[in-house]
Amino acid sequence: MSDTVTAESPCPTLFLSDADVVSLADWPSAVAALADAYAKPISAAMVPPRSMARGEGVWLRSLTAVSPSGEYMGCKLIAANTRARRASYLISLFDQQTMELRALIDGNRVTGLRTAATAALAITLLAPERPLRVAVIGSGFEARGALDCLNAVRAVERVRVFSPTPASRERFAERLRPAMDIAVADRPEAAVKDADVVICATRSRDESPVLRGAWLPPGVTVVSLGSTLPEQREVDEETMARAACIVADMPEEVEHDTGDAIAAARAGVVLAGRLASLNALATGRMMPRRANGDIVLYKSVGSALQDVVIAEMLLARAVRQGVGVPLPASIAPVAK
Repeated sequence: MSDTVTAESPCPTLFLSDADVVSLADWPSAVAALADAYAKPISAAMVPPRSMARGEGVWLRSLTAVSPSGEYMGCKLIAANTRARRASYLISLFDQQTMELRALIDGNRVTGLRTAATAALAITLLAPERPLRVAVIGSGFEARGALDCLNAVRAVERVRVFSPTPASRERFAERLRPAMDIAVADRPEAAVKDADVVICATRSRDESPVLRGAWLPPGVTVVSLGSTLPEQREVDEETMARAACIVADMPEEVEHDTGDAIAAARAGVVLAGRLASLNALATGRMMPRRANGDIVLYKSVGSALQDVVIAEMLLARAVRQGVGVPLPASIAPVAK
């Protein structure tokens, strides 16, 4: 029997541009949306592994998730041409009840929003409840986003930043100095000394680790954002070994598909029993520390759940504020 179109007219599909995303988003709301989502039950089936199609110099990655809110499910597509150094990001949201395509969103900035906001959420759950002494290793987009977001949701006492290029770390500190007490360090170990939180958001050119476990003070929370593939390195084997708990947004991918975990396993570091999901942390199903001096590590590879949850928040705000372009035509759900 052929498919039949439903009689009811679907709601218009709303298109949100990159400029719309900028106007609708703020750090506290992004962190709050993710905190609410991760505090709900989330099964592995709701956030399956990502997939990637590859051609000659091009690839298309898809990340899908069903939101625990019960409202939407969605997909982020990333299309890239490595030779032309160009990429496009698209997020689609479908209504879980009607199957209507409710939104198409330029996902360029959503990736940065969700990475920084999820890191801030992890820090909020892992770090001590006092003004934080923060070390930042890196001076690029991800490092700035993570620090900006953390400063918006937690009290930050002071920041020390290290980047291999002196001019880059000086520029980074100068841009953020009006908002916080920030200074540069000439060595990474100097930045890390006495820190409550270490944010790693960079990699070396030869993919050797930029953070050494020997530098870490007792009780520190380490956040690793910059190494998400098997060939990439950011923290060394001793950092992985010293962590009493390793919290991950996607534990299976972190364990088997990141260079830091692969190198640690080769060095004989056992992750079993210490690797836990961010969902388990947020729902109180695990305790990351048994003693104040325990070191904990949050390692992120990014998740479609984060993209979909942020997209849900943006759509709700867009509808309330009348932002976005309703498309003149959309997909009609069909009876199956």
